[in-house]
This record gives sequence, structure tokens and C-alpha cells, in this order.
Amino acid sequence: MRKLYSLLIAVALIGLVSAANAQDGLSGLIKSSPADATKLLNAYAIPLFKGLGVDQNSGWNNTAETKKTLHFDVRVTASVAFISSADKTFDVTKIGLSNHVRPADASQTIAPTFGGQKNDGPLLNIYDDNGQKVSRFNMPAGVISVIPAPQVQVTVGLPQNTDVTLRVLPKVTVSNDVGSVSMIGFGLKHDIMQDIAGKTAGKLIPFDLAVAIGYSHLNLRKPLTVTPDAGAQPKDSQQSTDFSNQHLEGNFNSFMGQVIISKKLLVFTPFLAVGYNTTSASVTAVGNYPVTTGGTLLTSTYTSFSNPVSISENVLSGVRADIGFQLNVGFFRFYTSYTQAQYKSVNAGIGFGM
Repeated sequence: MRKLYSLLIAVALIGLVSAANAQDGLSGLIKSSPADATKLLNAYAIPLFKGLGVDQNSGWNNTAETKKTLHFDVRVTASVAFISSADKTFDVTKIGLSNHVRPADASQTIAPTFGGQKNDGPLLNIYDDNGQKVSRFNMPAGVISVIPAPQVQVTVGLPQNTDVTLRVLPKVTVSNDVGSVSMIGFGLKHDIMQDIAGKTAGKLIPFDLAVAIGYSHLNLRKPLTVTPDAGAQPKDSQQSTDFSNQHLEGNFNSFMGQVIISKKLLVFTPFLAVGYNTTSASVTAVGNYPVTTGGTLLTSTYTSFSNPVSISENVLSGVRADIGFQLNVGFFRFYTSYTQAQYKSVNAGIGFGM
């Protein structure tokens, strides 16, 4: 089980490892003013934020049946969210950028998002307050069109037909370039059939019916490297020259509520669930960042901004439907499900319990 845990963690972090290849591109997004950098980074990374939200809300339950008191199961699963076609590109002229950042070619305005094609986006020019071009950068290429994430959880049966679940991903540092990820979550499930029909009648009804909720909090930390343009000098002595602690700090809070119906057929239990899920994201570019604000392309000056990017918004909100099954083979469990939500996703894994 421990080896499987490590394997799934490694597989689920492929997207983050791939993101390291986009390091220079992500850094380039913060070469504009704080307001413009925030809009560019948000437009580029929103599919990553949505995908993580869908993943966080997946894999909580594969049956409406609750466990007997103190019975348990331990499961290791992985979810993969598929970025929609609509979220693979965006128009840089439609996100409210200031007049300081403009496409070098007015006909080239469509940029890939994190989930788009692996080709550089349009070249953007940066202008100072006098309309003088002082810097430029390409929008980064896409990284990966699916967002993977692991789920490791323990569920214990409580009295009154209720289960409690702890979901946890200890902090995993992929590498110094890619960064780290961690997660913790809590869930509850209650079998309402016996509340509706009573214990005796409930046994006669040919299916289980439950309500469930789940909350999870995920942390991401990714290093960045934004250095002054070649030859650029500080605007004055007040500008910081220490750019050693640059990184993205992301916090994602997800909530899911659903109604589950299932039917146990010997060792096979198919289920269907309908519910609502939401995810809020808070992402900050921490550290000091040099932004070219004066001069020319040959001789330029920069202004240092501290924590220039701050994104805080609800990135995911809507109805979701899940269909799948649980297979019990002795002490072992096998799980799989498909989700239709803002993004489509699949979840699969194994566990053990009683």
C-alpha cells in the first residue's frame, strides 16, 4: 500500500513537474505592472485552478451505504480533470490590460492558457508613461491539458448510520524548481433511508440513499525566477535588488455536497450522485520583482514591486454528477467514477477495509 501511495503521488504530480518547463514563461508574466501581471497570470492559470477544484471534490464516496460503527476503509485514489476546449486559449485584449501592455502585432492576440497548445503565445510590448517601448515578452506556451491530483483518505463508521472521512496529502516537495503541494480535508456521509423509512422498512427498500459533504484545503508553492532585463538598472536607491525569495503561494478551498444512491449486488456496488461543488482560490506572487518602467530597449530602468500579484476569487461553482462503482474483493476495495462538472474528470484507485 505504501508503494502504491508513492506511485500515485508521483503520477498525480506530473502536471506540476511539467509546469517547471514553463518557468521562464510564468516569470515573464510578472514583468509588467502588478495590475496587468495579475490579470495575465489569472487568465493563463485559471484552467489549473479549476482543474484542481474539480479534483479536490472528486473521489469522496463510491456508495451510499454507510459503515458499521468503528468499521473503516483506507483508500488511495487519483483524479484527472480534463480542461475544456473553451479554456485552452484567451484573448489578451479582452482581459482589461492597461495601455502599458499591448500586443506587438495587433492581429496576434490569442494566447494559450496553462491547458493550451505547447507553442509560445503572442509577443507583448511594455510601454512607459510616455508611450516609450521599454520591454517585451512572449506569453508562455501551454503545459498540460489534464490536471491530475491524488486523494488519500481514511473513513470510519460512526453510530446512527454516519461515516466520517479524513483526507490528507502530506507536504510533498517535488524538486527545488517545481515546488511542493499538500492537502487536508474532512467529510461526512449519512444514510437517510433509515431516517425516512425506519430500520425495518429501510431493509426492504432495494437501494441505499445518503447525503454527503466534503471540504478540503490544498496548498501549492512554486518557485519563480524574475530578474531585471539585461542591462536594466534600479530606478533609484530605494529599489530592492534582492530577488532571491520569489515564489507563487496558492491556497485552494473546496466544498462538495451531494445526494448518493447505490445498490449493492454481492461484491459490486454501482452508484449515482448529484450535487454541488465550489472552489475558491487565493494565489500570491511572494517576493520582490523587478519591472522595467523607464528608458528604452537598450538602456532601461526598473522599479521593484513587493508581492505584485494577488488573485482571490471563486474559480469553480456549479452542479456536478458522478457515476461509478465500488468493487469489494475480500479485504480489498476497488473504486472508479466519472464526473460531469465544469470540467469532466475520472477517478480511480484501490483500498482496504471492513
